[in-house]
Amino acid sequence: MSPSSQRVSHRALQSLLLKRFGMAVATYSMVLLLCWIAMLGGLLRVSVSTALIGSGLVALSQLTLFWLFISGRNLRFSDPSLTEPQVLLALVWNTWLMSMVDNARGTLLAVYVLIMMFGVFQLKPRVFARCAAIGFFAFAGLNLYEAYQMQLADPALALLQVCVLFVLMVWLSLFGSYVQALRQRMRQRRFALQAHQDTLRGMMRQLEDLVATDELTGLFNRRHFLRLASRELDNLAPNRQHGLALIDLDHFKRINDVHGHAAGDRVLQTFAAVARACLRDGDVLARYGGEEFVLLLPGCDADRLTACCERLREAFTSAEPVGVQVERLSLSAGMTLLSAGDDLDDALQRADQALYRAKRGGRNRCDAAWEGQGA
Repeated sequence: MSPSSQRVSHRALQSLLLKRFGMAVATYSMVLLLCWIAMLGGLLRVSVSTALIGSGLVALSQLTLFWLFISGRNLRFSDPSLTEPQVLLALVWNTWLMSMVDNARGTLLAVYVLIMMFGVFQLKPRVFARCAAIGFFAFAGLNLYEAYQMQLADPALALLQVCVLFVLMVWLSLFGSYVQALRQRMRQRRFALQAHQDTLRGMMRQLEDLVATDELTGLFNRRHFLRLASRELDNLAPNRQHGLALIDLDHFKRINDVHGHAAGDRVLQTFAAVARACLRDGDVLARYGGEEFVLLLPGCDADRLTACCERLREAFTSAEPVGVQVERLSLSAGMTLLSAGDDLDDALQRADQALYRAKRGGRNRCDAAWEGQGA
């Protein structure tokens, strides 16, 4: 991944983690509000100064976490979300809160559920179970300590609350394991779907190549050439020209009749190989039909088009098809120029007429539509 992509990914991750942290801060704020209501209602055994100090410490802990997220130092940890530290910190604060209430403990057990739900989608099953065990033993230890100090107002109720919390923590641990297993299956299915999509895209590219390519020569076919040429003509600037040439292999029928169609196929493949060696990147060559080919040279004037066709003609004349003894290879070409606003069919007709003149003029030559005689 490039550095710029990594920066974008980190920004997106930090934005998501900050939103999640904002949910935790909102939960803290609501619980603190409930604590102050409980204190004013006489349900919380704490003075106003202690409540202020506790609220300040809670706020300080959240500011510290906020600084870690804003500074990006959370990315240094194996879990950038810092879910486990946040859960453990919340369990400590909630257990401290439980130590200051009596009759409201059963009601505040719901806060343990809120805390553990914060880690359901992020913590691994064993880490989640560890946090649940810490929360349970912290609450149970608090009750045992108060029982030892003879401070439990209702031991039976305290035992019931410990059992209820045990059931909640076990259920939440099982639920967390189920959620993580479900996420894992969804992740595997997403990877499998992505692999299928990549395979499908590859098959589509192969299909497009098959549709656009002549199977024998590997050149573009006629339909694809016409599509490319039309697009090039539509984008042609007024002060530029394209070169267009129709090329026909001389005496190809005789080669087929004397040497067989396999030899003819080899001659077609030889021409395709020679043409690839002679043309530039960006030049478009296609099999137009049978032994006829069509050539488009973008950004080309008359001299360059003539030089290219002559170079191609001379190279093909000296070529030797592998495994085929042919007396002589040659080609004829008809050339024309495309200008902005020109019609492709008219241009092909001009090139075809020039090719006809080259054939009548003795073959093995290149004739131009802009001249009255062979080039």
